[in-house]
Amino acid sequence: MKLYMQVLIALGLGLKRNWHIFVGLILGIISGVWLHTHQNPMIMATLDFIGQLFIRLIQMVVIPLVISAIVIGITSIGDSKQLGKLGTKMIFYYAIITLVAVVVGAGLALLIKPGLGAATYITSDIATDIQSHVAATIEAQRGNLLNIILGFVPKNPLSSIAAGEMVPIIVFAVFFSVALAKVGEINRPFVSFFESIFAATMKITDWIMCFAAPGVFALTAVAVSHFGIDIFMAISKYLGVLALGFGIQMFIVYPIFLKIFSKVPVLMLYAAIAEAMMVAFGTASSSATLPLTIACCEKRGISHKVTSFVIPLGATLNMDGTALLQVVAVIFLAQAYGVVLTPLIIVQVALLAIIASSTSAGIPGAGLITIALVLNGIGLSPEQLVAGFAFLFTIERITDMMRTLVNVTSDAVVAAAIADNENEINYDLLNNPEEYNEVID
Repeated sequence: MKLYMQVLIALGLGLKRNWHIFVGLILGIISGVWLHTHQNPMIMATLDFIGQLFIRLIQMVVIPLVISAIVIGITSIGDSKQLGKLGTKMIFYYAIITLVAVVVGAGLALLIKPGLGAATYITSDIATDIQSHVAATIEAQRGNLLNIILGFVPKNPLSSIAAGEMVPIIVFAVFFSVALAKVGEINRPFVSFFESIFAATMKITDWIMCFAAPGVFALTAVAVSHFGIDIFMAISKYLGVLALGFGIQMFIVYPIFLKIFSKVPVLMLYAAIAEAMMVAFGTASSSATLPLTIACCEKRGISHKVTSFVIPLGATLNMDGTALLQVVAVIFLAQAYGVVLTPLIIVQVALLAIIASSTSAGIPGAGLITIALVLNGIGLSPEQLVAGFAFLFTIERITDMMRTLVNVTSDAVVAAAIADNENEINYDLLNNPEEYNEVID
């Protein structure tokens, strides 16, 4: 299939699935420009209510999504004893790629400082309040390292859940999941329970994203009404940092990774999964792209044994593009509000971004949904940063497309590396594009 046809298919799928978000964004900009010169308190209050409601809905699903995703991910690997070797290697490879992603994202954000351009759009009173919240969190963590570690272990998991303390919740969920994986088939009723929770939470997330159009409309309109069209100059710098970070992952990190851990030629692999990459960009959904990713890999030389195990788990657990986005977004918000992040807080943000990205549902908007977990680590919530969140949602669709492209590509990269290690790859087919079977007819 010609490249231009793949691009058209990707754009078509993206518009078909998310046209309402595009419309909400455009109408929000137009309405915001009008409101900037025609201030109407009643309309502004209504839009602010809708935007706050959208953010609260996002916060509502974070804890059940995180817990159920961790339980399912760990127990599914633990149950696959015959693929234990593949599972260990898969986790190791995914961990390397994601760790590099957050280092790249944090480094670029701290070096280029995209949030400084947005600082002029944050009122001083709100900025001072946010700074005091973060300062209190840092002060609480300033003791010795042992106290910080003790704070990560919950005395009562239910109390941590009620209080929304994400790090203790995650620690408990990981220990609990490992224990479930070790007890064998007796865990099935409980794992099925969490599978049901995860499925239900994803359905709720899907519903929330149906509300994304009015939510994005309201957040965009309020932001533009306060600051005018100039706000997009500040956002463009943030978008540029993300684009640069994603480009480094795609064209530097992945080729080096394949060079070190396999002999798979990166250009041939990218050619083999071109359709999946295009559709991932168009739909902004790694879950929607999953069948195509598997088909591309299997029909172009990677064995079913590897693809059927590595890629589905990767679509759930491996979100290095999302991790990069989240760490850049949090640092962007901190810079916009004038918050000084200590080295310890930056490391904590990076680690939480890795965890949060691994619990993101593979659907549009999931990266910003689980960013609440990362913000919680510095004592904030999306609700407190509503003005800053408006910046992020203004271009959320664009960043979602880019980060999904990176996520899907990394899944295929890891699958190819493992297939090479296990002699489960047909290089005669992979290196011969003329012999590729059509995936999209």
